[in-house]
Amino acid sequence: MLNDNSGLVKLILSIILFPTFFQEMFLLYAWGGQDPVWLMLSKRIFLLLPVTAIILGCWLTVACFLTVIIRPNRQEYVESIFITWWDLGKSIAAFWGGIFKFVFDLAVALFSLVKVALLAAWSLVQELVLMPFRLLGNMARNVATSPIPWIAVVLTLFWCLIEATIFTYVMTPLVVDTFSNITGDNLTETGIRVPLFIFLLFVVLGSYAVLSTFVESVQKKSIVTILGIGMIELVVLFVEVVFLYREFVDALVPWFAQHSQDFELGVFWTLAISTFVWFGIRSLSWFLFAAHGTPTIMIVIQGKGLALTENRRQPTVPYKSISSDFMAHIKQDVAWAQTTGDALLGSFILPPMQVMGAAINFCMLLISGHHLFALPFKHVDELRPMESPAKPKVDPAPEAKTVRPKNTEPNFGDLRNVETH
Repeated sequence: MLNDNSGLVKLILSIILFPTFFQEMFLLYAWGGQDPVWLMLSKRIFLLLPVTAIILGCWLTVACFLTVIIRPNRQEYVESIFITWWDLGKSIAAFWGGIFKFVFDLAVALFSLVKVALLAAWSLVQELVLMPFRLLGNMARNVATSPIPWIAVVLTLFWCLIEATIFTYVMTPLVVDTFSNITGDNLTETGIRVPLFIFLLFVVLGSYAVLSTFVESVQKKSIVTILGIGMIELVVLFVEVVFLYREFVDALVPWFAQHSQDFELGVFWTLAISTFVWFGIRSLSWFLFAAHGTPTIMIVIQGKGLALTENRRQPTVPYKSISSDFMAHIKQDVAWAQTTGDALLGSFILPPMQVMGAAINFCMLLISGHHLFALPFKHVDELRPMESPAKPKVDPAPEAKTVRPKNTEPNFGDLRNVETH
């Protein structure tokens, strides 16, 4: 089109259409279609957006200079054009620097993320390792501060299980022979031991229950109750000595026979040793734990409920499967991740927005005569338009004042004067 004209028209068109002389070459170079992949990507990342903004700025600058004639403040408008180019140059420099800053921030964030992940994994391993110890410590604290003697209850039940197990193995041959003679069938020891163990467990528990009731009757000094429970305790003593502890002593007779000659243990000494064994075992277990555990078990069995005194109640410490320090570290890591993510997003968005904001300022300068954005952007929150220049306030038209007549009532005195004349 320029070749078809000559002279002054060609010069004017060359000035107006000067971006056509270099825009195609600039765009092809910035696109880098024939270059290697790494060079093509580098050109498209670093040059394509600035080149596009420069070409757009050139076309809009020509349009802006063409409208200078009709602008009211020509000098300020021309100054705004040069200032816009200066902002575009700063935006391109900030764009290139922002890319390197984003790469550096991304590398630092990835390194910090790996460090946080390793520390979190290590803290989690510590939590899993220390969790059983923390659970045991919490249980020990609750047991130590509880008004219920849980240790005594557990030891009492455990001791009853031990006695029932021992007497089960001691009494199994006798019970098998007795039932085989009664029924005439050959019974196996495995089939007898389970019901025999349950039966002996209840017998041992009942023995401690009778002993606890006997001690309570002695403390209350009730003669009738002492005599009644004493008879029951003697029966319990006879049953356990004859059927349980006697068999236990008989099982020890071969051991006595190995260390003596012509050893014979009669019925009297067998029952005497059995009685001493029963008395010693009951005394030791009673004064150690059964004196406190048996009453609690009886209260639970009877369904009376455990009465807790107010002065023994202590606040229980709730068990936490995860420690407070671990949760505090997690909250700090979450806050760090949020802050770092916002900063990384800002460093990713701001570089291209610098150039785009400068290009938009060219458009707004042509349309409205002022810039839309204040460049350069330093934070994501600054990605908002500036306030437009304030328009002069026009005072509203004053309201029309209604003029009222001073006196609208008729003057009858004047009428009478007229009539008299």
